[in-house]
This record gives sequence, structure tokens and C-alpha cells, in this order.
Amino acid sequence: MNNKKPGLGRVAVKVGTNVITNADGSLNTGRMLRLVEQVAVLIKQGYEVILISSGAVAAGRGDLKPSRKTSLIASKQIWAALGQVKLMSNYQFFFGKYGIPAGQVLATKESFSDRLHYLNMKNCITGMLENKVLPIVNENDTISINELMFTDNDELSGMISSMMDCSILILLSNVDGIYTGTPGMPGSELLRILDTDATNVDRYITSSKSSFGRGGMLSKYSIARQIAGEGIDVFIANGMRDSIITDILKGRDVPYTRIAAAPKRKNGVKKWLYHSNTFARGIVYVNEGARDALLSSRASSLLMIGVTRIEGFFKKGDIVRIFDSKDRQIGLGKSQYDSEKAEMYIGEKLKKPLVKYDYLLINSKN
Repeated sequence: MNNKKPGLGRVAVKVGTNVITNADGSLNTGRMLRLVEQVAVLIKQGYEVILISSGAVAAGRGDLKPSRKTSLIASKQIWAALGQVKLMSNYQFFFGKYGIPAGQVLATKESFSDRLHYLNMKNCITGMLENKVLPIVNENDTISINELMFTDNDELSGMISSMMDCSILILLSNVDGIYTGTPGMPGSELLRILDTDATNVDRYITSSKSSFGRGGMLSKYSIARQIAGEGIDVFIANGMRDSIITDILKGRDVPYTRIAAAPKRKNGVKKWLYHSNTFARGIVYVNEGARDALLSSRASSLLMIGVTRIEGFFKKGDIVRIFDSKDRQIGLGKSQYDSEKAEMYIGEKLKKPLVKYDYLLINSKN
């Protein structure tokens, strides 16, 4: 496996809640400043940096004790509204010391579900980078609801790094990486380098989560493996260590777990589809002939003649799951029909396919 020093390029850095908050949930401004210093160094060296930062809900928790009639969801939304202002004002102040303007980008999962919204967000962040404005991205917790929330900001950072064609994603938490056991216990060793084909790694990882964040190491590894499969190097490291970001990019021997990038990168539309499984609105079942055509090495669209059944409601332009006759998912695609019209044309020989090849992603393991 390749151990070469990463080159200059576009880097996404995700900062976990426990890295920049104290035990009581208040912002650890000293740690934030250390991270800002490192990002500023990267920018001055010529890197393009996108910062994905958690911490808004935790930061706002200490500012308000909601009334008893306020639900937990509403409480979190209020804390996020209060805390996001505090989080960004600190970032803007600290980055301002280095002459770096910082701008806020708030995203919801729905921002990624529609291709137009997806491209609008990509264009916005691209414009910020072109104008030397540092994008600071966070989930818009003030309007997100449980069903449409990211698993955590690890998932958001993976989708941002994929969308923005980053070469490197650094996931910072309060541990050095993935261990073969409980960190600090005798015999527990840090796994330094993994690849996307590594097996049984998740058996080492506990499902515990941080006190304020929604994520955990299992989530980080799952996202890291997926993103590395798209050709992006992923590092899981300890954000409490001074200079950890710059040390990684300088190729220094510091603790981290690296999930090495797969050699082949996906194109823009395929990358969007690769992250769209949770956005799918319905299921399209196909016969064996259509299945074989879709899984063959020849480029093939999904035609209505190969469709046997439609399940669920979807609109034209929505993402649909594609299943074979044995109830196995074989891919995803952007539908050119709504579900009502698709049901009308089941099994018919039409020129217009249900899913065009350019908007079709077939599972590689089928």
C-alpha cells in the first residue's frame, strides 16, 4: 500500500463536537483556536479547505433551559439556533485574525436528494473557495427532523468531500483512530492503514457514542470506507492533539488510522447516486432479462419492458431503488416517470427508458 506524503489539493476537515466543547457543553475556544491555526497554515500553503464543524447544539445547551412543555426535538432546535450563532461568531473572529473570511453553509439531507439542489450547493461552495472564503458546513439542526437527519456530521462530511471532489477527508474526534480493542487497554493497538477491502474491522469497534454528538467510531469507519471507495484518502485522528492536521498533511509519523483511497474515482452523477440510497422514494422490480442487461458490461438503460412491478410513490426526477425478482437490490436510478405513469407502462415497449444509463448506478457486488 502507498505511504507517500499527500499532495496539495482540496481537503475536507470534520471537527467532532467533543473536540471543541468542554465537559459541560460550552465551547472550548482554546481548542478551536488551535484548529483554526492549523487550517490557516494549510490555506496559506495553497490548500483549499472545507471545514465541517459540529458543536452547535452542545454550544447552545448552556444558554437556555427549555420549559417543561417544550419537546426534546424543539429543545434541540432552539439550542442549535442559539449555538450556531455562537459557533460561527467564534470561527469568524479566529479566522479573521489570519485574514481569512469564513462563511456559513447549513445543509439538510434533502439538500442532497435533488440533483438541482445538490448542484446549487456545490456551486455555492465552489464560488466561496474561488473567492478565498472558507466554507464552514454544519447540518441545519434548526429545521431537521429525525427522519431526515444525517446519521451525524461524519456522514455530512463524507457527502461534502465527495461532492466537492476532495482528495483528502480528515475526521477529527477525541481518540487517535481505530484500535484492535478499547483504547488504552493492554494489547490494544492502533490500526494505522486499512484499505476498502479490509474485513472484520468492525468487530474491533464499540457502538458507544460521544456524550454530546450523535456519532461514534462505527459511524466514522463506515463513512470512511465508503468515501475511500470513491478515491478519497480518509484519516481518522485525534483533534485534541496539537498540529494533528498539519502533521498528517506533512506526512509525519503521528497517530491516526488511514483508510487508503481506491485507485478509481467516480464521476459526478455516479457519486451523487452513490449517496442517494436513503433518498429513494420507491422500488422498481425488474425481470431476469432486465437484470442481466443491467449487470452486464455493456451500457444499458432500464426500459419499461423489463419492469414487472412498482412499489411506493415517487415523482419524475426522484431516486428509485431497483430490485430483481428475488427481492435483491441491484441498483439505484433517477426516474423519468412518476410512479402513476410508470405503473401504466409496466411491461410496455417504449423508447423513453424509466432510468437512463447516465443516471443509473448498479451495485458492483451483484
